[in-house]
Amino acid sequence: MEFRILGPVEARHDGTVLPLAGAKIHTVLTALLLARGRVVSDSRLSEFLWGWSPPTTMNAQIYTYISRLRKQFGDGIDIARCQPGYALDAGASWIDSVEYDRLDRLGREALEARHFEKASTLLAAALELWRGTPFASTTEFLCETVVPQWEEAWSTTLGCRIEADLALGRHHELIAELTRLVAEHPLNERLRAQLMTALYRASRQGDALSVYRQGRSVLREELGIDPGPALREVHRQVLDGSSELGLQRWPRTQPGPVSGVTVGAAATMLPPDVTHFTGHALPLSEVVYELRGAAHLRHSGQQHPVVITGMPGSGKSALAVRAAHLLRGQFADGQLYADLGRADGSRRDPHAVLQDFLHVLGVPAHAVPGSVAERVQLYRGLLTDRRVLVVLDDVVDAAQVAPLLPTGARSRAILTSRTPTVLDGAFRLIRLHPLSTGEALALLSAVAGPERVASEPAAADSLAELCDRSPLALRICASRLAEEPGMRVAELLSRLLPAERRLDELRHGGLDVRAGLRSSYATLPTASRQTLHRLTVLPRSDFSAADTELPGAGEWGAEEALEVLADARLIDVTGVGVDHRLVYRLPSLVRLFAQEQEQGWGQAQAQDRGARVQEPTRGV
Repeated sequence: MEFRILGPVEARHDGTVLPLAGAKIHTVLTALLLARGRVVSDSRLSEFLWGWSPPTTMNAQIYTYISRLRKQFGDGIDIARCQPGYALDAGASWIDSVEYDRLDRLGREALEARHFEKASTLLAAALELWRGTPFASTTEFLCETVVPQWEEAWSTTLGCRIEADLALGRHHELIAELTRLVAEHPLNERLRAQLMTALYRASRQGDALSVYRQGRSVLREELGIDPGPALREVHRQVLDGSSELGLQRWPRTQPGPVSGVTVGAAATMLPPDVTHFTGHALPLSEVVYELRGAAHLRHSGQQHPVVITGMPGSGKSALAVRAAHLLRGQFADGQLYADLGRADGSRRDPHAVLQDFLHVLGVPAHAVPGSVAERVQLYRGLLTDRRVLVVLDDVVDAAQVAPLLPTGARSRAILTSRTPTVLDGAFRLIRLHPLSTGEALALLSAVAGPERVASEPAAADSLAELCDRSPLALRICASRLAEEPGMRVAELLSRLLPAERRLDELRHGGLDVRAGLRSSYATLPTASRQTLHRLTVLPRSDFSAADTELPGAGEWGAEEALEVLADARLIDVTGVGVDHRLVYRLPSLVRLFAQEQEQGWGQAQAQDRGARVQEPTRGV
């Protein structure tokens, strides 16, 4: 048997269309097929057949339609009476809506894996199954309820197929199709952004800008709103003449069973993906590898979270966000995100975070419980059978994060923390170290421009070392160079050379190396701060416990004091010396910050920065 519902409803046996005359019998068949083996209640069938005004003979008429279907299908299809309704077992029958879902899923997985040719083929095959408006021969009551979500699914599949074709360089062939689609769907911002991309890549920058202006006018006139951030970003890239114009990924809307709750667009709270993400390739691959299989798990039991740890400015948050965007296809039910830290090193209350998560997951404000325990119970219940990725950034301690971890077998969590022992129990630890010299120069080149870095290799090398090859410090320098095309790398290097000015120079917009160090420093007990201050006078950046002279502390006491600083990620473990003692390293930027704190520079400079916050500064 074959069933076709993505258009006029049909049932075929050995290629012959079975006579199923009438909208109501088509409606009953469609409702049963969409339920995919689940029971469709009599009341639900009644709503699809007659809306809110069913006849008094409702049950008898439904039974008549079921009897007609049984007679037409024979023994090959089982329609069973299962209180409070009916369920259809299609057996090995081919159903176009099921095949569409399969091809669409495989196509989107191929797209996420950047297998663009395969993605285009699969998604095109999925779209070819559509023969017009789905369920076209059913009642208006069923169509009003079900058709919108399926049309949204079709739109998303189409957008993904076009995205794959753009990646394959087929922009010339796409322009005519996209022009027609934008005319038919003028409020669809994704199609408009893709048309702009195709035109721009075909050297028609003016036409691309005209498409944006038309879309902005339509949105304002029809809806009273401005274009969304994704369309605005494409507009900005066209204006800037970007050589790597890309599209933001739109969350997919999935069709849900008509007998249950309609599934809408996946909840997503992720910050924007990191622009010019460079470096940490191996840690990134480890995070993605660890989490990629979670969407296909079928066994029960909690999966271990991934914890990314590293020194302030090492790129923990950027890596977590980048990995989460790469994994969106594997966690199609949503991605939750929360920043759990504050600038002063204090912790954010999980009670408030749970309220945000529940709201995004669709719980109305009046239904959110008052206590943490009740919120945790509701939160974990909602995630039990969903594929959701939870990203918890800047975790302070285990008590803060425990209520926010998903417990279902199909959801996973990524945590970032400066303390590697932030969790009680098992977890997968990913440690970030300074970038290699090559990675550091690649980051400078990606943001500031490869020709500027290549023209001053010695200055670029020195700049990377002054920044401790820290992604945050390097991104700040690169951003400053990008915003001042006339500034040479050597000029910026000369600004950073004076130790007393370096941390002042390493801030740009919302990025600030000193602020990150301060939040770690704030969590230290007084004794650990004193230890850090004593390390600043050591003649070398590498040392062991035997090299330190801590008053009243023996060798083991010194080792414990250094371990506290290592756990706070203010010093790093670099190896084991010939005397079998751990060897530590004090980064130069941490040294400068600790000297500031000891000498009282920090408070005065903070006040000075506050007074100058509104003043434009060259290079910032």
